[in-house]
Amino acid sequence: MLDRLPVEIVERIVAKIPDTDLIAASKVDRVWWQEVRQEAYKRWKNYATTIGYVRALGKPFEKGNVDWITFEDVNDFYKRWIDRLTKDQLYIMEKMLRNGMVVDPQERETIEYALSEQRWGGDPWGLGVV
Repeated sequence: MLDRLPVEIVERIVAKIPDTDLIAASKVDRVWWQEVRQEAYKRWKNYATTIGYVRALGKPFEKGNVDWITFEDVNDFYKRWIDRLTKDQLYIMEKMLRNGMVVDPQERETIEYALSEQRWGGDPWGLGVV
C-alpha cells in the first residue's frame, strides 16, 4: 500500500521520520528511495549549518573574556552540543553511504574520512572540541 501513495504524501511522511529510521523507509520502492535520499541530504546540510551556527556562538567564549566558572559551564555545554550534532550528522552520512545514496566521489571521500576520524577518536570537522 505504501508504494501507491502520491509523491506529495510520501514527501510529508519522509520529512517526519526520525534519523534512525529514515534509511529503512527507502526500501519501500524507487519513489521512497528518492525521497529518502533528498531528505537525508537536506538533514546533512541542516546539521552542517547548525554546527556552523553553534561554532559562531562559541567564538566569544574562546577569547576568555568571561568569568571562569561561566566559561567552564558554557564550554562544556558547547562541546556536548557540537559532539551530538556531529554524531547525528555522521550517522546520516554513513547510512547514505552504505545504502548507495552518495554518488559523488568527492562526497564519498569526505564521508569516509569523517567516519574514519570519528572511529579513531578524532575531530572530523576540525572543530577542536574533542
